[in-house]
Amino acid sequence: MPATVETHDHFEKRLKMLGKKHSSMTHGYSTKVGKDGLIVAKPRRRRVRGVSAVRLLLLVAVGFFGFKAFTLAAVGPITYNERVAKLESGTIIEKVGAKALKIDPVTEAVVGSISPVVR
Repeated sequence: MPATVETHDHFEKRLKMLGKKHSSMTHGYSTKVGKDGLIVAKPRRRRVRGVSAVRLLLLVAVGFFGFKAFTLAAVGPITYNERVAKLESGTIIEKVGAKALKIDPVTEAVVGSISPVVR
């Protein structure tokens, strides 16, 4: 049986692999005991960044509808619709804002629950 010779390249490759494993374990790791009794440490999986983007988008949407509902409850539907109508006769950006700020079912539902508190 021929003996394998450990070269400097093999050593560098193993060292690089251990460095990657060590840096990934700085975010947390879990240990398990194998069938042979050896304790093996494995890095924990990191969270996917897309989840935080979805949470941010959801937070912005909730904030937007909350702002609309609070404004509608504070000034009343007649004044609110008059102000939105003024926006509809403005520039293109104001027209887009008017479409977004129109009263919708979600806003009405939120206003129904917060209007006793606001008024």
